[in-house]
Amino acid sequence: MIDKNYKLDCVLLIDDDEATNFYHTIILEEETGVHIQSLQSAKEGLDYLLSKGVYADYPQPGIIFLDINMPGMTGWDFLVKYNELTKDVHDRSVVVLLTTSVNPDDKERAATIPVVKELVNKPLTPEAFWKVVNENFV
Repeated sequence: MIDKNYKLDCVLLIDDDEATNFYHTIILEEETGVHIQSLQSAKEGLDYLLSKGVYADYPQPGIIFLDINMPGMTGWDFLVKYNELTKDVHDRSVVVLLTTSVNPDDKERAATIPVVKELVNKPLTPEAFWKVVNENFV
C-alpha cells in the first residue's frame, strides 16, 4: 500500500549515466511533487550535501539514490566520505544504492553499511521508490 502522506522535500540522484538520471527523474516527477536533483558524479553529490557552490540554495535531500559503479569516485567511495559527514547530514537523508550488478557481494557489502537503507536494481521503479518512502518517511 502506498501512503502519500510523507515529508520529503528533495530526492538526489547520483549516477554517471545521464540517460539513467533522465529516466529516473521522469519516474520521480510523475510520482512526487518534490525537487529532483540529478548529478553525474559522487564528488558533485558530496558538494551538494555540503551545500557548496551552485548548490547552496537548493533543498537538502531526504533520499539519495546512489549508483555503485561510477568512474573516479565510486558509490562505495562516496559512502566512505558520507560517513565522515556530520550527524545532521545523516539524520536528514537516507541512502539507497542503485545497481545493475547481480553480484551477491554488493548486497552483502551494502548490508554492512548502516547508512544504506536498501540496495535496488536499476531501473528505479515507482514501487521501489514508495517502499523507501513508506519505510522511512511515513
